[in-house]
Amino acid sequence: MPTILRIGPYRFFFYSADCSEPAHVHIERDSQIAKFWLTPVRLAESGGFSRRELTRMQRLVEEHHATLLGGWDEHCNP
Repeated sequence: MPTILRIGPYRFFFYSADCSEPAHVHIERDSQIAKFWLTPVRLAESGGFSRRELTRMQRLVEEHHATLLGGWDEHCNP
Protein backbone atom coordinates (compact mmCIF):
# COMPACT_ATOMS: atom_id res chain seq x y z
CA MET A 1 0.00 0.00 0.00
CA PRO A 2 2.19 2.85 -1.16
CA THR A 3 1.39 6.21 0.39
CA ILE A 4 1.49 8.94 -2.26
CA LEU A 5 0.64 12.01 -0.16
CA ARG A 6 -0.09 13.10 3.38
CA ILE A 7 -2.06 16.31 3.74
CA GLY A 8 -3.27 17.32 7.18
CA PRO A 9 -5.09 14.33 8.68
CA TYR A 10 -5.35 12.53 5.31
CA ARG A 11 -3.23 9.75 3.85
CA PHE A 12 -3.57 9.19 0.09
CA PHE A 13 -2.64 5.67 -1.00
CA PHE A 14 -3.17 2.82 -3.46
CA TYR A 15 -3.76 -0.90 -2.95
CA SER A 16 -1.46 -2.95 -5.18
CA ALA A 17 -4.28 -5.39 -5.94
CA ASP A 18 -6.33 -2.53 -7.46
CA CYS A 19 -4.08 -1.99 -10.49
CA SER A 20 -6.55 -3.82 -12.73
CA GLU A 21 -9.18 -1.13 -11.97
CA PRO A 22 -9.26 2.37 -13.48
CA ALA A 23 -6.91 4.87 -11.80
CA HIS A 24 -8.09 5.85 -8.33
CA VAL A 25 -6.86 6.80 -4.88
CA HIS A 26 -7.94 5.84 -1.38
CA ILE A 27 -7.97 8.53 1.31
CA GLU A 28 -7.75 7.54 4.96
CA ARG A 29 -8.36 9.50 8.15
CA ASP A 30 -8.46 7.59 11.40
CA SER A 31 -10.45 4.43 10.61
CA GLN A 32 -12.43 5.90 7.70
CA ILE A 33 -11.50 5.39 4.04
CA ALA A 34 -12.93 6.99 0.90
CA LYS A 35 -12.14 6.18 -2.71
CA PHE A 36 -11.94 8.65 -5.60
CA TRP A 37 -11.61 7.87 -9.29
CA LEU A 38 -8.88 9.98 -10.88
CA THR A 39 -10.12 10.28 -14.49
CA PRO A 40 -12.43 12.07 -14.19
CA VAL A 41 -12.14 12.97 -10.51
CA ARG A 42 -15.27 11.74 -8.75
CA LEU A 43 -16.25 9.96 -5.57
CA ALA A 44 -16.42 6.16 -5.79
CA GLU A 45 -16.99 5.25 -2.10
CA SER A 46 -17.64 7.58 0.82
CA GLY A 47 -16.41 5.48 3.74
CA GLY A 48 -18.68 7.27 6.22
CA PHE A 49 -17.25 10.77 5.79
CA SER A 50 -19.53 13.81 5.93
CA ARG A 51 -20.50 15.53 2.66
CA ARG A 52 -18.45 18.57 3.72
CA GLU A 53 -15.33 16.51 4.32
CA LEU A 54 -15.80 14.60 1.05
CA THR A 55 -15.99 17.93 -0.79
CA ARG A 56 -12.73 18.99 0.86
CA MET A 57 -11.07 15.70 -0.10
CA GLN A 58 -12.28 16.01 -3.70
CA ARG A 59 -10.71 19.46 -3.89
CA LEU A 60 -7.43 18.02 -2.59
CA VAL A 61 -7.57 15.25 -5.22
CA GLU A 62 -8.16 17.88 -7.92
CA GLU A 63 -5.32 20.10 -6.62
CA HIS A 64 -2.86 17.20 -6.52
CA HIS A 65 -4.23 15.32 -9.52
CA ALA A 66 -0.95 15.23 -11.47
CA THR A 67 0.96 13.83 -8.48
CA LEU A 68 -1.69 11.22 -7.75
CA LEU A 69 -2.04 10.10 -11.36
CA GLY A 70 1.74 9.99 -11.74
CA GLY A 71 1.98 7.85 -8.60
CA TRP A 72 -0.68 5.50 -9.95
CA ASP A 73 1.15 5.15 -13.28
CA GLU A 74 4.49 4.60 -11.55
CA HIS A 75 3.06 1.97 -9.23
CA CYS A 76 0.67 0.16 -11.59
CA ASN A 77 2.38 0.62 -14.96
CA PRO A 78 6.15 0.51 -14.25
